Amino acid sequence: MITRAVKIRLVAFLVLSAVGIVYAASSYLGFVDTLLGKGYQLQATLPESGGLYEGGEVTYRGVNIGEIKSMAVDGNGVRMTLAIASDATNIPKDAPMHVYNESAVGEQYLDFEPPNDEGPYFAPGDIARGGPQSMPVTEEALLLDLDEFVFSVNRNNLRTVIAELGNLFRGTGRPLQDLIDNGNKFVDEARENEAPTIALIENGVTVLRTQDAQGGNIRSLAQDLADVTGTIADSDADLRATIEGGSGAAAQMDSLLNGIEPTLPVMLSNMVTVNQVVATRLPALEQTLVTFPRIISSGFSGTPGDGYGHVNLQFDDSPPACRKGYLPPNRWRPGHVVTDSPIYLKAHCASGAPFNMRGSKYAPGYGGGDGGSSARVAPYDPANGYVDPRTGERTGAITVGGQGGQQAVFGEDSWKWMLLGPMESR
Repeated sequence: MITRAVKIRLVAFLVLSAVGIVYAASSYLGFVDTLLGKGYQLQATLPESGGLYEGGEVTYRGVNIGEIKSMAVDGNGVRMTLAIASDATNIPKDAPMHVYNESAVGEQYLDFEPPNDEGPYFAPGDIARGGPQSMPVTEEALLLDLDEFVFSVNRNNLRTVIAELGNLFRGTGRPLQDLIDNGNKFVDEARENEAPTIALIENGVTVLRTQDAQGGNIRSLAQDLADVTGTIADSDADLRATIEGGSGAAAQMDSLLNGIEPTLPVMLSNMVTVNQVVATRLPALEQTLVTFPRIISSGFSGTPGDGYGHVNLQFDDSPPACRKGYLPPNRWRPGHVVTDSPIYLKAHCASGAPFNMRGSKYAPGYGGGDGGSSARVAPYDPANGYVDPRTGERTGAITVGGQGGQQAVFGEDSWKWMLLGPMESR
């Protein structure tokens, strides 16, 4: 038995259902907006309906903004009343209209496609006018155009194209499948590495800006590289001759090096030894090169009885070379030994005068110190007659040459002029 409470609930459910159905139908038909004063209306004209109908959608760039309220035929085509939602107040007046199909068998709708969002905008009661370009292509026109296109193609050429396409794709099923599968893998990998890819692109902007900033240098490098390659191309014949003759020259050089291999190390070792001695005694060598030209230039004081002038530079072993203070011969290092060894720093001439009076013991000092650099070959002091004031050794007469030259004029003191003569020009 149905109680009173159940009856009240059923009546309430029926009333709410009826109200909901009426509200939904009224909203769909636009009665709610009309009663509540929502939205506004526009007028639109088209050459023909194009399949539109009352209640069809009105869209703005594909977004629903209203519906077709009514349609009527006038002398120029079809006139429609459009019910536009209240929030769609920014439809530009220059927006063209197009009739589109939702699908090949779907319903038609009217779409506004403005080039931009700039005004002026439609106001309530304005008229939006469409032309033939607003209408969709009819099925009849599409089929006729397709038929004309198909019959315009040469059948023989079409057969050739189809045959060649068959030859092109014959046996490529598996590779195409692999290509598609790998393409899917590539897309998946790209999706997983989306963030690093975006970071790479953003960092690439910095690289491109650097390249743009260094555009002048890059162009200069390219130009210089072009000059180098052009020079190489111009010298092609010389380069070929060098390359072709290089092997023979290399063989000859190898033969030369093999031939001098037994003697070259010894010669280089001796040259290193001589160079070390010369570098150490460089001030003395310089003094020799300064003094001897002076001696030669002032060596003539007349001619002897035979009518000829003579210039002599005689070397003898009187007195003999100083040996005291040096290593004995049995301890000398052979010339072919080029390895480093301890230096004997105590080498000096331990013999007094007249040994080595023109040798290193009395040569100008090198490297500063007490010796310094002297213009005289031997530290002779003409005021007191000492040869070496540091040691206090007094020397006897030193003669240069046995006849002619300065000795013939100055006698036993000619050697002093050899020493002091270069000082006169300073």
